[in-house]
Amino acid sequence: MLGYARVSTVDQNFEAQRQQLVDAGCYDIYADHGRSGATMARPQLEVCLHALQPGNTLVVTKLDRLGRTVRGLVDLLDALHERGVRFRSLSEGIDTTTPSGRLMFNIIASVAEMERELIRERTKAGLAVAAGKGGRPPRLQPHDVVEARRLRDQEKQTVESIAKKFKVHRSTIIRALRTDGLAGAGYGGSSISTGIRGTSDGAIKQAQPD
Repeated sequence: MLGYARVSTVDQNFEAQRQQLVDAGCYDIYADHGRSGATMARPQLEVCLHALQPGNTLVVTKLDRLGRTVRGLVDLLDALHERGVRFRSLSEGIDTTTPSGRLMFNIIASVAEMERELIRERTKAGLAVAAGKGGRPPRLQPHDVVEARRLRDQEKQTVESIAKKFKVHRSTIIRALRTDGLAGAGYGGSSISTGIRGTSDGAIKQAQPD
């Protein structure tokens, strides 16, 4: 069995980790001094991984000695498994040579996969918002709105015929034209109202909005 120890600062003493690894049966121990778990520059870990042979077991006192992220840890353990190298973490009781240890590893792997899925979803959502689409592309592009306005103003086509041309609902055309500065009556295809209507007694009364 090969052991690996790591301390984050140069003034920390890894003697406690070394003793635990010796007690666990490690005959060779590699240690990185002053190396944060967040950095990939851990020279002695690289030497240790290179020295491991099929059938060997890598032992650490705690999982965070190998890294700070679940994803990075699972990737490393997957690589060891493919090489036929077993793994033990003393504090968490993980031992891939036992059924319970393999179960614990599978749980960790599942959490890492969920983490990856969440990251992908957040990335997609962020890109959609950044593009101004809010996750859903507009039914009509700017040039479509210009054409719809031309058909309405110059060719006097009804909203229904314009909607049919662009294969959208008439309400989509109405919203697009209003956004384009053409809010008002007459979008239903009927004659344009003047906004003035007569009452039964012949008086003139300002029309109220519907």
